[in-house]
Amino acid sequence: MTGSYSSHGDEATREYFHHSSGQRVNTDIVLVEALRSQYRNLDLVIVPERGTSLLAYASAGHAAITPLEDTVKDPVYGGAIKWRQYIPPSRRLDPSPGLYVEHVVFGKYLYKWKEQELIVYVASGRDGTSSYPEITNQYVLTNDTDKVDELIKEVSLWAQELHNQVWVFDQGFWQKSYELWKSVQKSHWEDVILEEGMKKQIISDVENFFDGQETYQNLKVPWKRGVIYYGPPGNGKTISIKAMMHSLYQRGIDGNKKLSVPTLYVRTLSSFAGPEYSLQAIFNKAREVAPCYLVFEDLDSIVNDSVRSYFLNEVDGLKSNDGILMVGSTNHLDRLDPGISKRPSRFDRKYYFPDPDYDQRVQYAKYWQGKLKDNDTVKFPDDLCPAIAKITDKFSFAYMQEAFIASLLAIAARGKDDDDAQHVAYDDEMQALQRALAQTLGHSNLEDLVLWKEIQKQVKILREEMDEKAQAQNSAMPAPQAPPAPAQTLYQSSQAAGQGSDSIPRRQARSYQDELDAMIHDPLRVSAERLNEALRRFGI
Repeated sequence: MTGSYSSHGDEATREYFHHSSGQRVNTDIVLVEALRSQYRNLDLVIVPERGTSLLAYASAGHAAITPLEDTVKDPVYGGAIKWRQYIPPSRRLDPSPGLYVEHVVFGKYLYKWKEQELIVYVASGRDGTSSYPEITNQYVLTNDTDKVDELIKEVSLWAQELHNQVWVFDQGFWQKSYELWKSVQKSHWEDVILEEGMKKQIISDVENFFDGQETYQNLKVPWKRGVIYYGPPGNGKTISIKAMMHSLYQRGIDGNKKLSVPTLYVRTLSSFAGPEYSLQAIFNKAREVAPCYLVFEDLDSIVNDSVRSYFLNEVDGLKSNDGILMVGSTNHLDRLDPGISKRPSRFDRKYYFPDPDYDQRVQYAKYWQGKLKDNDTVKFPDDLCPAIAKITDKFSFAYMQEAFIASLLAIAARGKDDDDAQHVAYDDEMQALQRALAQTLGHSNLEDLVLWKEIQKQVKILREEMDEKAQAQNSAMPAPQAPPAPAQTLYQSSQAAGQGSDSIPRRQARSYQDELDAMIHDPLRVSAERLNEALRRFGI
C-alpha cells in the first residue's frame, strides 16, 4: 500500500500527544488535519467505532490486522496508547484463569480485508472532563473508498447479529448476554413435564407462527401474536420459555439467517429516561430484528397501571408489529389489566400451568431417577417413583425439586456408612402404614430405602410450610362471594371435543377469578382418601 507512513516522527501521533497535553477543543478536526497532511495521496474515511468496530471484526477472524509500532526507533511516539486490565472469572468457582483485555486509546494498524490494504488509526476523541460522550473514531486511509464502504456495511451487519447471545433489555439498554444464552442451551422440551396435548399446542403455536408469514399475508391479517403463560409458581412457565428459546435458536444453527428467530428478553422497564422510553426502545428493537420472540417474564410486575396505556399503544397502535410474537408469564393473571389479559389481538392465547397431577409427579420422579442412575450410593428403584408421587399431592414442581435436593443433601451430609445409625426410628404404627403403602404400590421394601426415608421427612417439612402460607393467605382474603357459572380456559375448551368418557376428571373453576388458582387433582385421590388421610396424619 502506498503512503508516507513512518513510525519515526509520525506527525499524527505527535499532534495527538501535543493536542492532548493542552486545551482540547475538537480532537477530530486536529487528527483530520494531521492525517491529510501526512497521507496526501490517500483518501480519508472516518468511521465511528460504536456499532462498527473494525478491530472486533478482525478479532473474530474476518480480517487481518497488524499494529504499526516501532518503539525502538521512536520510544515516545512509536507505540500505541492502551489501557490494559485483568478481568477475573465472572464467578469465584469458575475454573477459568480470567483474561487480560486492552482498551485502545490511540493506535495505528495495517488492516487487510479481501485483498485490500488499509491504514487505520483508532483514537479516543472525548473532549472535556465529563464522562459523556465517550467518542472513539476510526480513521481509515485508502485508495478505494468503495471498498471501505463495503467493509463498513459488512462490519455493521455483523455487529447487529447475535453470536451465541441473547438480547436482554435492562436499565434502559439492550445488551447481548452470553450467560443467558448459555443457560438456555441446557433447556430442552424433553425435560419439560406438561400435559402432552398442551405441550404440543404450545410448540405448534410458536412454530406455525414463524413459518406462516405467507399464510398471514394471504389471509390479510397482521402477522403478530401474543401468548400468556399463567398459574401457580414453580410449574414450568419459565422452563417452557427457555425451551422455546433454545428451539428457535436451533432454526438458524445451519447458517440460514432467514430461518433464525432471535429472542428479546425484557428484564425491567426501569431506566434513566423512565419506563415510557424503555417501552419505546423495546418495541423499536423488536420491529428492527423481527421476526423475533419477545419475552416479558413476570408481566404483571413489568406492565403496571402507570405504563399500561403506553404499552397498549405500542402493542396495537399505528406502528406495524409484523413478525413479533410476544410471550408473557405471570403467577397472578388477576393483577393484569383486562385490556391486556382478555382482549384478543394483544395476547391471543392463554395457557394455564397447574400443579402437576399424579402422572406428572411420577414422571418428574423418573426424571430424578435418571439423574441419579450413575450414583451408587443412592438406591432409586422404579417402584419408588409412584410412592413419591403419592405423598406429594398438591406439590408444585418447584416444591418437588426442593424435596429431592434437600433429601440428597441430607443423605450426603450423614455419609453412606452411618445412614442407618442416625436415622430416627419409626413407631410400629408408622411402619405398618409404610408397609401398607408399599403393598399398594407393589414394592414391599420401601421402608429399607434411605432415599424414601429421607424424602418423607422433607415432604413433611415442605407441607407444613405450604400450610402456613395457605393459612396466611386465607386470613388476608376477604369473605368469599357466591361464584358465577363455571368457566373454562381457552385450552380446556379447545380440547373438550376430543376428550372421551375415560379422560382424567378435573375440577372445573367456578369463576374466572377462581380459575387462576385451580388445582389439577390426582384421579386416584378419591379411591385412596383414607390412605392419604393417614399419610397427612403422620406428616409424610
